[in-house]
Formats: sequence, C-alpha cells, structure tokens
Amino acid sequence: MGEEVLLRARGVRKSFGNVEVLKGIDLDVRQGQVVSLIGASGSGKTTFLRCVNLLEEHDGGEILLDGDPIGYRMEGGKRRRLSEAKVSAQRARIGMVFQQFNLFPHLTAEGNIMLGLTKVLGKGAAEARDIAGHWLERVGLAERRGYYPYQLSGGQQQRVAIARAVAMQPRLLLFDEVTSALDPELVAEVLGVMQKLAESGMTMLLVSHEMLFVRDVSDRVVFLDGGQVAQAGPPKEVFGNPESERLRSFLGRMHGIFGQIA
Repeated sequence: MGEEVLLRARGVRKSFGNVEVLKGIDLDVRQGQVVSLIGASGSGKTTFLRCVNLLEEHDGGEILLDGDPIGYRMEGGKRRRLSEAKVSAQRARIGMVFQQFNLFPHLTAEGNIMLGLTKVLGKGAAEARDIAGHWLERVGLAERRGYYPYQLSGGQQQRVAIARAVAMQPRLLLFDEVTSALDPELVAEVLGVMQKLAESGMTMLLVSHEMLFVRDVSDRVVFLDGGQVAQAGPPKEVFGNPESERLRSFLGRMHGIFGQIA
C-alpha cells in the first residue's frame, strides 16, 4: 500500500439551517486504503460523503483530492467556488454508489454503464461497450447485460451500479450504505463484489452498518459521533478497545455482535 494521501479533509463543517451536522472533520485516506465510517444515524457519515463528492457544499474547512482542493479555491482569504466545468472534472475522479441504485430505468445494464463512458469520458460506443462488458463480467452479471433494471433483483441492480462507478476509473470510490435497501439474502453478493474491489487495491471510503464486513475489509475505521471524529484507528483497535461508552454502546446495538467483533 502506498503512503500517498489521496483524500485529505481538514476542519470540514456543514450546517443545514441552524443544525451543525459536521463540526470540523479531519480525515485522511491513503492510496489503496479502505476507510470505513461508522456511527449512529445523524452522526454525519452520509453528509461527509456527499461533501467529498460535491453533492453538498461544505461550509468550512477543506477537502483535497490528490492535493487539489475540491469545489473551491482560496483567494484573498476567501473561498471561491470553482467553475462548473472544473467541478464536473473533479467529480469525475470520484465514484459513488448510493443506497438506492439510481439506475436509469430505460437503459439496460450495459447501457447504464456505457452512458458515463460516452457522455463524460468521451469514449466511442464500441470501446464503452467492451468496458461495460468487462465490468459486468467482473461483478458476475455478464449474462444480464441486456436486462433492464426492472428485470434484475435488488442485489443485481446494486452490482450494476458498482460496475458503473468502477468503469469510470475513479481515483476514489465512495459507498453509502449500499446494502441497506437490500433483502438480507442479497447482501452477501454485493459485499462480495466490494471485497474483491478492496483486494484489487481500489481506494474506498465507505459508510456501512455491516460491522463484520467493516472489520474484515477496512484498513482504518472512523467512528463519528455528533458530527465529530470520536475515535479512529485500525479495526482491531476501534472494535476491540472502544475508548468511549458511546462507541461501546453503538457497537453493542449493532445486531448484538459486539462480542463477535471484539
């Protein structure tokens, strides 16, 4: 694993009205790392991911990808929003897979993957089709390339969504509770794809309530509490030696598996 810091967040703040959701988040993700964000609902996990991917505008602090500030530049001591063209170019370097699959219903599995390759990366149809086929095979859906979303199970749709994100060759891949909308029997197939991506060296920042998976796949785990980093470290340290009652209580509520994790 390289030592290069791919994603660096310093003092990231975000409010919605009078509610401060992120209260100064500091976080590093190194090249090839898998970093998992855990915490109770409302702790700021998804909001932070959305700030990284420019789906939300953070109010303060700085987020850098490859040393390049995301969304803004500091000029004369003030933050200035980048042009939409530059923001789009930055967003293309970050892939994101959502809780809901967000597939286009009028496009096949292959078509959903090809769309970004042709419209954003400017690839020809033949090349985009080859890339789509490659990634559909990688996620175990080569025989479903001509199927529409309504013809696929939830787990299959999520695997298409993952293939679509990875096909764009992002520098960083974000996962936001990607198994939460799935029936329990479909969770394993999606987690299996994510496990293989992690093993291949993909840099990943993920939010998940699948604690056993987080323990097994992560290089680093970050526990958010009330919009702040309450504890961070290797999985063995975070799960085996929780420093606060809040973390111990959170782990104890996660399907009663605290004993298994520790």
